[in-house]
Amino acid sequence: MAFPHAALRPAIVSRAQWRADETKRDPRAHYANGVTAIFIHHTDTPNDYNCADVPITLRNLYTGQTRDQQWGDLGYNFLVDRCGNIYEGRAGGVDRSVVGSHTQGFNQGTAGIAAIGTFGRGTKVPAPMEHAIAVLAAWKLGLRGVDPRSKVRLTSTNDKSRYPKGTSASFYAISAHRDGFATDCPGEALVARLPAIRDLAARLQGRVLREPPRVQLSQALPSLDGSR
Repeated sequence: MAFPHAALRPAIVSRAQWRADETKRDPRAHYANGVTAIFIHHTDTPNDYNCADVPITLRNLYTGQTRDQQWGDLGYNFLVDRCGNIYEGRAGGVDRSVVGSHTQGFNQGTAGIAAIGTFGRGTKVPAPMEHAIAVLAAWKLGLRGVDPRSKVRLTSTNDKSRYPKGTSASFYAISAHRDGFATDCPGEALVARLPAIRDLAARLQGRVLREPPRVQLSQALPSLDGSR
């Protein structure tokens, strides 16, 4: 189904391009029926990297999250570097609703976008990174016709989240990791940029910027295979 506020798909560096070892991950991806919200993260890694070296960082994160965290794959659906490059994270298809391991209790029907770096208070978020996050969010949410400035209702699937399992809670369509889980992620600096990211994503969808819609969408998107 085509929605009136769909946005253009950005260029995305594939797993093959950053040389992900596909033998490390679970062979089977899990899917929801659609993505109605995005959680923003940071990777808590150094900020002074050369963007040409990002594939090495991704492979290291991949190893840590599969071997040490035992998440079965990268937890994030996408990652964005300081130069504005967007990378495919978790396997399963960038245009599909792949269930990640990024936000405890709220992986179902959401996507995780990780900013490569550490964005505590006082850290400047690079403009190319901020723009790329907005472009990616506009496209991903636009696949379901979701306004990036709107609020949605999500239901917790895990008691380890901020909300007991089965509890319905309201989130911005572009939210911070810490909104759903007890963490500082993605850092105060990136959290402070979320309103601007939401507005830019809305403009990229061709929406007129005015008071955000107050109607909350109900998120009831069980996994097609019943997982997580």
